[in-house]
Amino acid sequence: MVGSRPQVVLIGPPASGKTKIGKIVARELVLPFLDTDQIVAGRHGAIPEIFRTHGEQWFRAREEEAVLASLGGSGVLSLGGGAVTTPSIAQALGDHRVVWLDISAEAVAPRLNNDKRPLLAAGLEDWKELVALREPLYRSVATHRIDVSHRPIEDVASDIVAWVKAGHD
Repeated sequence: MVGSRPQVVLIGPPASGKTKIGKIVARELVLPFLDTDQIVAGRHGAIPEIFRTHGEQWFRAREEEAVLASLGGSGVLSLGGGAVTTPSIAQALGDHRVVWLDISAEAVAPRLNNDKRPLLAAGLEDWKELVALREPLYRSVATHRIDVSHRPIEDVASDIVAWVKAGHD
């Protein structure tokens, strides 16, 4: 039965596959899929443009609104890579089943597309710095961690579906 909270929340660094994997998990569980980056972009415009026009702090406030509202709904929820840096979001995740999609720098390097990731202007080096800062936060809010570095996204999604169906928290 679908309650008034997401069945699973996906977190992790940029380019870890949260959106692609989340869509597969939602399809397999026959649940709606929500991506908070897409919600923010749908309401306020492209994220790189938001960063250029309003700055990161303004974006984080819009992200906070989207995440906190989405945590009250059902389905599969994917958060932006930096959402866990907002204290109210990290705290709110304490009541949820949270999967951290972890990925190595080697595996993420070919995935980086700097034109749509405003905090990754210097590519892999920026990514490594972000992950070093955020990893303790991912670790603190996650109830399950999956290394997605060298696995097909379909296999990762199947593992998450099995974990959810097993009723893990």
